[in-house]
Formats: sequence, C-alpha cells, structure tokens
Amino acid sequence: MLVKVNVDFTRKISDWDGFGINYVETAQSKDYSSDKQDYGGFSILSQEQRNEIINLVFGPDGLKPNVIKMFLDPFHQKEAGGPFDHKTTTQWMRYFVQEGCRINKNANRPMDIITTLYGPPAFITKQKFMRGRDLDPARIDDLSQYFISWLKYLREEEKFPVNYVSLHNEGEDYKRWPEDGSHGNIGTGHDYNMYWPPEQVASYMPVLRKALDKAGLNDVLVSPGETSNWTRFHNWGYGDAIADNPEAAKAIGIITSHGFSGAGKNREAWLSDHRSVGVDVIREKNPNLHSWVTSMSWGQMNAAFICMINANIYSAKCNSLIPWAAIQRPPLWVGGDPNPGNAIQIAENKTYEVRKGYYYYKQVCPVGQKGMYVAKTACTNSLTTSMAFSSGKSNSPNAFVIANASEDEGVFDINVLGGSAKYKVYATSDTKNCQSLPDFCPVNGKGKISLEKNAVATFIQQ
Repeated sequence: MLVKVNVDFTRKISDWDGFGINYVETAQSKDYSSDKQDYGGFSILSQEQRNEIINLVFGPDGLKPNVIKMFLDPFHQKEAGGPFDHKTTTQWMRYFVQEGCRINKNANRPMDIITTLYGPPAFITKQKFMRGRDLDPARIDDLSQYFISWLKYLREEEKFPVNYVSLHNEGEDYKRWPEDGSHGNIGTGHDYNMYWPPEQVASYMPVLRKALDKAGLNDVLVSPGETSNWTRFHNWGYGDAIADNPEAAKAIGIITSHGFSGAGKNREAWLSDHRSVGVDVIREKNPNLHSWVTSMSWGQMNAAFICMINANIYSAKCNSLIPWAAIQRPPLWVGGDPNPGNAIQIAENKTYEVRKGYYYYKQVCPVGQKGMYVAKTACTNSLTTSMAFSSGKSNSPNAFVIANASEDEGVFDINVLGGSAKYKVYATSDTKNCQSLPDFCPVNGKGKISLEKNAVATFIQQ
C-alpha cells in the first residue's frame, strides 16, 4: 500500500489550545455518605503509585497536557441558601489537578481548566430528587450561585487557572429519563445530569454571564454545555438556538461538545459524524470563538483512535481535545463504562496498568502544545490519516503525525513544506510503545517511511 502524504507547515488551519485530560471522581453515587465513589481510583493506591501516574501524565516524558476538565457534582450544597462543601466529594480530582498545575508551572507549560456541571443538587430540579430531569425556574439564581461558589473556590483557594465553565455534560439526551420525568434513572449506567433543551441553553447563558460579571468573574468564559457529539449539536438545534438568540450569541465564550461517533446495536442514539455545521453557524456571528471537544472515546486504543482525534480537529474544527476519563477503576461504573478504553487502569488488587490508549495518545498529546497552529495536511488513503502542528506562538517545534489504521503495512511517500531536513521519529503499534525509529531526513522536503498496520508515527522537527 503506497500512500502520499502532504504536510504544509506554512498553511495555518486554526489555533491550537492543547490536548487535555480528565480525572473523574464522583459520577454515579446516589448517597456519598454511604458510597464514596472514586472512579479514577487514586483512593486505593499508595502515594508512590499516585506519584508514578502523575509523572506518566504530567512529567517531562509524559503526556504533558495543557487542559484539564473538572466536574461539578450534585453534592456541594444540600439546600437552597445552605453552606457549600466543595472538598468532600472532590479530594482526588483536586489532588490530580494540584499536581498537574504544579508540574506544568515548573515546566513553564500553559494550563487551562474547564469545569462542567455534572448535575445540580436535587433542590434545583423540578423533581426534587437526585438526577431530576428538569430545571426549576424558581431556582435559576441558585444554579448560578452553585457555579459561582465553585468557581471562586477553585480560583481563590486552590489557585487553579479555571477560565471556562460549561452548563452540562450530555444534557441533551432526553432519552435517559422516562418521558414523564418520574424518576432519575440513576444507577442504571448513566452518570449525573439534567436535561438541557436548546432553548434553555440559549436563555440561561446570558443569565449566567451576568451573574459571573456581577461576582467579579468577568474573565471566566461560558460554554453552552456538552452534547454527546457534533451531530447532535447541529441536528438537535443547539448551534441554531445560540446563533439565533442575540443575547446567547453575545454570552457564549467558547463552543463545546463531546466528540463521540459511531454506533452499535445498543447505542443507536450515538450515531454521529464529525461535522462542523453547528460550530460554523455560531462562528458566523463570532469568527474568533474557539471550540473544544471535552470528551471522546478511546475507541479500541489503536490507530483508529488517532483517526477520530484527527476528525474532531480537521472536520469538526476544534481547537482542543480532551478524551473521556484517562484513569479508570472499572468496577465502580454501574453496568460497565460504555467507553472502556483508557490510558491507565486501576485494579481492585491496588495495582495499575498502563494501557495501549496511553501510548497512542502520547503520539499526539505532547507534540500538540498550546499556542501551536493546526497545519494543513493531506493523505491519499481513507484508512490512514495525518495531522500537523506548526510552532505558531509556542516554543514547541513543528511536528506531524501519520496513522495507519489499515490492516496492511503502508509505505508513506511524504512531502513536507516549511519544515527542516531532520525529524526525530517515534511510533506505537501492536508491537511498539512509543519506540524510537531512525530519524526521518527528507531531501528537498521529500522522503519515505514504512509503517506496519495499526501504527502511528510522530515526527518532531530537529
């Protein structure tokens, strides 16, 4: 199989805000006093093991992400006007973020944090029980204060660089509740949530924007929440609802969605491609808005995972990407996580495994740093893909990535514009874990490399 690849570092496609990471702690517990859920698993590991994982993620030879997603669970306030408790249910998520921020700061590496409402307290819903489906209009101000108290705690006490707030996590999926909203359906495999129809998103964003400004949080940008995929963001009316509402179009500070795609017999509702239509509609009003993928599947933890990342960047036109929970303790997800791929898996015998997902993600995460530009590429085979990041405003070198998701070995005929005469190369495949390959030294920008099936190679300009 011969594949032609063109990489043009002189052609900027978009700004790049960096790849990200997400530590999930409390996601399904109905009563935290009796079920202290920690899906990320740090609570059962030794300090030495936690240090090792932190180094694998943030260390000098680790993933080196620039973005972290933090959830705001429903347990931070029990009743309207009551005290806030931001610590009890967030111990290990905050520890993970503390260490990541510390390491990035010492390495002079940028860090941004987005915090997402995983689900509100029961009293904020019409139903008044955990995972109630509908927002109580009488509790809109309480919801804003729930966001504000958490943001102030993270920024003022933890000193975290939280610059973005997101309304919901897959709150578009009305099928996760009975039609009459009579029960919360929690404990059946779904995580926390509340239903956020498009009109509610569009009407609440300006309300939250005004509340944030009044609280002195003028620099925290508001996101419309995170639909399950880009198809729903467009087809289900979220992009149009925002673009057609002048106040919402003014209030939005960043576009967000999850980037899941594909379907199985039990997941027909997830059928999706990576379209940018909803993003484009909003950018007609504000061309400078950035767009982030705040969750996506690790897939089969192979080269196709990199192809999905490519589709979110080049087709959905995102400026940052965060996969779903990178560190997982599987038994703590009721019914089994429908996205079981990950980077690191925690076992009940208090050991951990670095999985293939880690090594494939390491092919892109460290080389796509904040401040770089997404550069133009082309690849003449639908089972292969390429992506490129030029230095842009960063101190990072130009880099490009080729993924061979086919079942055949491929010879890649590469033409690089705006690059150099030497590239350091490393690859992951069924037989390799970020293994160094001979330097790629193109002549007049041209050269060839062979890649086995299911292989991803990263080229870093020297």
